[in-house]
Amino acid sequence: MPELVLASTSPRRLELLGRLGLTPDRIAAPDVDETPLRDEDPRAYAARIALAKAHAVERHNHEVVLAGDTTIAAGRRILGKPSDDVELAAMLRLLSGRRHHCLSAVSVIDAEGRVRSRLSDTVVAFRPLTPAEIDAYVACGEGQGKAGGYAIQGRAEAFVRFLHGSHSGVVGLPLTETRALLKAAGLPLA
Repeated sequence: MPELVLASTSPRRLELLGRLGLTPDRIAAPDVDETPLRDEDPRAYAARIALAKAHAVERHNHEVVLAGDTTIAAGRRILGKPSDDVELAAMLRLLSGRRHHCLSAVSVIDAEGRVRSRLSDTVVAFRPLTPAEIDAYVACGEGQGKAGGYAIQGRAEAFVRFLHGSHSGVVGLPLTETRALLKAAGLPLA
């Protein structure tokens, strides 16, 4: 039976994987440059980064590697992880009162080396945020290290007035797509 390698140190991805009844046999941190290419489309970016993360982890013959990337896109603009509180506040002002896309890409390399990938596109709309709400969210620290500067599984869930797609994808791993890929890779899933 193949062993599962999670190419991520994200506690959110690990917890979401547990919702599928899976515990990775090994966790490895992929070292990937996540800088967008010039004029790169957000969908292509998310897919490229997930695939790069899967390839960045050493895979033994009996292992299946799972990697993912979550990207927030406002139009064609890719909102990565904010570098500081000023950038985080700017991202929240940009997302305030508007729809954006959460693109969650998953790549799996099976035990034979075959690559399978999927992309989940979830539309999220934030209600208009007041300057005080933005300041309070920045001050709580939850948005640092998160794509788009927010964590939907935390305080930012109160900002969401509409979500169409995969809630787990916004958290960090779209479970429907992930389950299908892992099942196709030979992992025992009911």
